[in-house]
Amino acid sequence: MAFDIEMIKKVYANFGPRVEAARKLVGRPLTLSEKILYAHLWDGNTNTAYTRGTDYVDFAPDRVAMQDATAQMALLQFMQAGRPKVAVPSTVHCDHLITAKNGAEIDLPAANTESKEVFDFLASVSNKYGIGFWKPGAGIIHQVVLENYAFPGGMMIGTDSHTVNAGGLGMVAIGVGGADACDVMAGLPWELKFPKLIGIKLTGKLSGWVSAKDVILKVAGILTVKGGTGAIVEYFGEGATSMSCTGKGTICNMGAEIGATTSTFGYDESMERYLRATGRAEVADAANAIKEHLTGDAEVYAEPEKYFDQLIEINLSELEPYLNGPFTPDLATPISKMKEVAAANGWPMKIDVGLIGSCTNSSYEDISRAISIAKQVSEKGLTSKSEYCINPGSEQIRYTIARDGFLDVFKSIGAKVFTNACGPCIGMWDRVGADKQEKNTIVHSFNRNFAKRADGNPNTFAFVGSPELVTALAIAGDLSFNPLTDTLTNDKGEQVKLDAPTGFELPTKGFAVEDAGYQQPAEDGSKVEVIVSPTSHRLQLLDPFTPWEGTDLKGLKLLIKAKGKCTTDHISMAGPWLKFRGHLDNISNNMLIGAVNYFNDKTDSVKNELTGEYGPVPATQRAYKAAGLGSIVIGDENYGEGSSREHAAMEPRHLGVRAVLVKSFARIHETNLKKQGMLGLTFVNKEDYDKILEDDTIDIIGLTTFTPNVPLTLVLNHADGTKEEISVNHSYNDQQIEWFKAGGALNIIRREAAAKKA
Repeated sequence: MAFDIEMIKKVYANFGPRVEAARKLVGRPLTLSEKILYAHLWDGNTNTAYTRGTDYVDFAPDRVAMQDATAQMALLQFMQAGRPKVAVPSTVHCDHLITAKNGAEIDLPAANTESKEVFDFLASVSNKYGIGFWKPGAGIIHQVVLENYAFPGGMMIGTDSHTVNAGGLGMVAIGVGGADACDVMAGLPWELKFPKLIGIKLTGKLSGWVSAKDVILKVAGILTVKGGTGAIVEYFGEGATSMSCTGKGTICNMGAEIGATTSTFGYDESMERYLRATGRAEVADAANAIKEHLTGDAEVYAEPEKYFDQLIEINLSELEPYLNGPFTPDLATPISKMKEVAAANGWPMKIDVGLIGSCTNSSYEDISRAISIAKQVSEKGLTSKSEYCINPGSEQIRYTIARDGFLDVFKSIGAKVFTNACGPCIGMWDRVGADKQEKNTIVHSFNRNFAKRADGNPNTFAFVGSPELVTALAIAGDLSFNPLTDTLTNDKGEQVKLDAPTGFELPTKGFAVEDAGYQQPAEDGSKVEVIVSPTSHRLQLLDPFTPWEGTDLKGLKLLIKAKGKCTTDHISMAGPWLKFRGHLDNISNNMLIGAVNYFNDKTDSVKNELTGEYGPVPATQRAYKAAGLGSIVIGDENYGEGSSREHAAMEPRHLGVRAVLVKSFARIHETNLKKQGMLGLTFVNKEDYDKILEDDTIDIIGLTTFTPNVPLTLVLNHADGTKEEISVNHSYNDQQIEWFKAGGALNIIRREAAAKKA
């Protein structure tokens, strides 16, 4: 079934003319990314040639996707927007609030009971406002989107950083905060700084143990966690066209780990095959009719150095499997070097658990390649040494692999099959023994491996690899095992070597499913009532944030000076805190509890300037708020890296933090701060980070003349009576300054909606 086919046909009808106009305007051949961007300009006109990395541009995305953890806040905001129905096709996917522990048969009913209030809220809001609703157990948002909604040349935003997965089907799909989603659902333009372009030319062909996952693991090692910031990564070349559509999705998915705005591939035969296999022949036919526009111009790929801001070339024929980690997804180690690198670093060699699946690697191809390794356990007389767990990406995948006997093979090696949901990947893993915080190693085919990410244990060393490599390592139980060269001892005492993985791009019998888990919204939702109990601890209706008072901000207390890596996991943890994603006050009790305090190297321990005592970050900030005092947060490089969760911006806003000053921001988090009426600032001189002392009281000067491209001044009032002034930059344009003055972008939407009703 092809969802929203009329919308797709409309996009394609305009696509060619807009691309031709854009090409004429800029006076040169266009990359695929540029074609999609220019084809989705808000006003539909291409009368301006935009400057990459400089110009803010208004776009008109084709659709919005939300997962249940972030959808709550997005839809609570949308309910205040005064609109009767979403303006673009939108969906909600229940995948984050399901704890993985005993297996799907037990875990899914438990989640439906524990989070019934939230699921009912999301279902009713979706029904009321014309939003497609995917029930708990239907699958992980990005796999479900790839199977049902993604289409070549489209533009989508989603309230999850791995929305970029849809680039595997030739989209420009971008992770955003809920406020951005609210704007688009309300029929407003979506603003983005016109991205820079990184081209990655793939030559050769994947073979043996090497998979698409290894491409992005190598790229992460090259670009690091912030090397893609502000850029779209566009893959091309013979290596790209030789790869499966779902393999492309894996590569795009983990583009979030290099900070990229998104990643994408040109439309090709693999995408056509996937569209037809997933019941969307009509979309494939429509794409074929304009396929010359759905990839970069030939001149671009012939001389890419002329058209991209940065160019990387990878020969797939020379690539080897990688394991990335621990504690960061860009620490890339070829499997051939892992033994010596692990020994040199003292990483635990014994592998306790191998986990496959997730939004990154749960395609039929992924599972079939892992199965080809798992089968060898019985065939070669081996015993699997590690616990092994699977998170299928969707009910369609689960049903199909069950039909084809794959689940039986997995269970024969002791595998535990979790719900079709995020589970351990998002920290929803009730892992027995994790509370002991023992040092241990796990390997998984997920995307992120920050400390505490999977099981809450800071001493879990997590390594990221392909599903087939994870399976081999789980069988061996040893991080130093290299399946390309090493042997294992079987039950006869023989040395046996694992054969290289094989698999199927698509199921030979086709995909199958009985109940995909989709709920279509009511044609007329005006009579649908959405109820939020005032005593609920899971949901809380939002109150508007207070507008700017019109003066410079003086007397701000230093809440915390965060040291080193400070991701959105550090600012607003997931795991057990996911249950409070719809209740701003309750979830604010996790604000910055994972950040390391520069002054004592501790987490969740900051000095309360009112008492002189050290205490938890949220409690200290609540004390400042009760005393009518604002505060400021200081951060290091790439602050806000990771998830798109806007709670990392809303919690400080709610508790009275007025500004966040850092060496550099991750893109989504900086935007989220702006949307909520916060000040997101960067040091002009990064060395000034060292000037900020624990007992400082800080003034921000220049807000009464707040202007784009004009730095502000910070006055550091030291406890000894001395003062220092430092300059700080901002990236606010005129519209974003209005968000700040109004107390948040939503206040402007609400005001405009009220004016129209009047």
